[in-house]
Amino acid sequence: MAIKAKSPPVTIDLNEFKLHITLQHRNELTLHFNSPSRKFYLTVIAFVVNEMKRLGKITSIPLEGNYDLLALLNNTVGEAAGSSDKEHLLPRIYRKWKDVLPNLEEAHLFKVLGRRKEYDEGVAKTYHFTEAEKDHWANLFEYKGSEENVRLKFAVDRIGAGLDDVVIIYEDAINGDAWDRFLSNLKGKAESVPEIGAVQPSPEVPEPTVSLPREHGTTLQSRYRWIALVAMIIIIAGAATLAIWIFYPKSSPVKRASMEKMAFPLPDKPSIAVLPFVNMSKDPEQEFFSEGLTEEIITTLSKSPHLFVIARSSTSKYKNKPVEIRQVSEELGVRYVLEGSVRRSGEKVRITAQLIDALGGHHLWAEHFDKETGDILTAQDEIALKIMKVLHVKLQAEHMGSETGKGTKNLEIFLKSMEAREQVLRYTKEGNARARQLFEEVIAQDPDYARGYSGLAITYAADVWLGTSKSPGESLTKAIEFGQKAVSLDGSDATAQATLAYLFAMTRQYDKAVSQAEHALALDPNSYSVINNCGLALAYSGKHEEALPLLQRAVRLNPSVAQSFVMSSMAYRVVGRYDEAYKEAKKAVERNPKSQLAQIALAVTSILTGREEGANAAAAQVLKINPSFSLEQYERTLPFKDKSQVDLVTDALRKAGLK
Repeated sequence: MAIKAKSPPVTIDLNEFKLHITLQHRNELTLHFNSPSRKFYLTVIAFVVNEMKRLGKITSIPLEGNYDLLALLNNTVGEAAGSSDKEHLLPRIYRKWKDVLPNLEEAHLFKVLGRRKEYDEGVAKTYHFTEAEKDHWANLFEYKGSEENVRLKFAVDRIGAGLDDVVIIYEDAINGDAWDRFLSNLKGKAESVPEIGAVQPSPEVPEPTVSLPREHGTTLQSRYRWIALVAMIIIIAGAATLAIWIFYPKSSPVKRASMEKMAFPLPDKPSIAVLPFVNMSKDPEQEFFSEGLTEEIITTLSKSPHLFVIARSSTSKYKNKPVEIRQVSEELGVRYVLEGSVRRSGEKVRITAQLIDALGGHHLWAEHFDKETGDILTAQDEIALKIMKVLHVKLQAEHMGSETGKGTKNLEIFLKSMEAREQVLRYTKEGNARARQLFEEVIAQDPDYARGYSGLAITYAADVWLGTSKSPGESLTKAIEFGQKAVSLDGSDATAQATLAYLFAMTRQYDKAVSQAEHALALDPNSYSVINNCGLALAYSGKHEEALPLLQRAVRLNPSVAQSFVMSSMAYRVVGRYDEAYKEAKKAVERNPKSQLAQIALAVTSILTGREEGANAAAAQVLKINPSFSLEQYERTLPFKDKSQVDLVTDALRKAGLK
């Protein structure tokens, strides 16, 4: 869950022990509980909020009977900053909040880290509260009862926020699940914690009947409400902790996927889809970071000859959308689903991941990784390899997949490369130009990064297909040079090898294309990008029968992308299976009606199957998409070794109405 300015107004972050607040829709600030003692008090707030959410109303929460939980929080989060005995712990809590509440601006409990950039103040600047805001904060806590019977209320309604406006987050969980998981981890850290009984609903505590002087009574009321909150937290959190400690990482049950509803038959080996890792950081610019992590895990998993791994572009449609694991399994035809999140703060990053058996309806594995940003690329391989080990052990697979390529150890370069690849996939003139600029910057920063050169090579080849090259011959020459450079830098990178195979075919170097494709497939026979590029290289080189099963498999690995069906349509066409080629072209257009290549494929196969009216409509769409389309130029671009294939395509397009 990413924390945004408008929603939610109040976020209790137990990952970094911060309280994020949007005050009156204009002031965004972060209160940092940056010492063991302060962290302890934030956990008390979280407990109170969790209890109120459980009860469904903003109310005071009794602390009586929750000393075990308070002691757990004090001894772990608070690092035993003071005695956990109830005769010492509750008075300490009282004194802290009594001293803090009158003036939070000067109180040592909080440290304001920063707020919106439009105020021209950076991180660690002090935020000067208005008098009205001080009053709001001074009344955020309400106490009721006496020292023997304390209740505490986090009165967010005082700043115009309802209970639903307050969110607790920990790792990739929110609210009750976040609190439970937080306590579970604390339970694991504690050397010994007393057994905690089941939590009972908290009875309303009557107002105290003792008579006190007004000033003294107000002070005691404040303190007692706080203590009550803490005690309540302990009971509820304690029970949740015990439950999670026993059952985590099994998590909540997963609704089972149905074999009858599978869009595709399950492969004969373990099949897995990796959902886009969720960016849990506040900074939206970290999207490329989480996307890159997703792609690299898919790449690593696909290297195993014993796994069937869905391509990233087919799982990207689930990004930022609520989706059930069962739905993913049924729509993509896989048994296993990996989901996770990334939270980055400064130089530290936490990655969580869990592997789910959708058919069995349970979790196979879950873990979190805490890394410095400099170690993130190592963490990617670590996560992917752990997943492979889990699958291989549980499913009796015999061998591990091959290792990953060298890559880059520079995070900035990696993120920039990810952005460039995203631009390439847009397949537009603007996107291709931007991608080239980014890849050139990548190479300037890391001249030894193979993916920078193979990416740059693709942009020059794309110029030819997009019609933006002033000299297609020169563009392809540059593409070959950069592709060869990538392979020379990292011979273990199957993606670079497959890219070069495709480029050899584009430049009519067919023997080299076939040899290069065989080499790439030997390195990685499961990656979508490798299979797709090698299938194209073989098809263009006249190896039609060998190309067909590869491009069929590419569709199976990446069924959400129009381009997959464009290429499978071509594969069926070159072996004379025109009806199937037409069906694949129809699927391509259904996925992206604005794709020029999809409409061309539909026009060609419509003519070949006697659907002249449909061919004319597809040709009209080609001209709508690209008014300057030239059949002569397109003919020169087609790299088939078999000249009859070029003639077949151009003749069909001419009959469809293109010139």
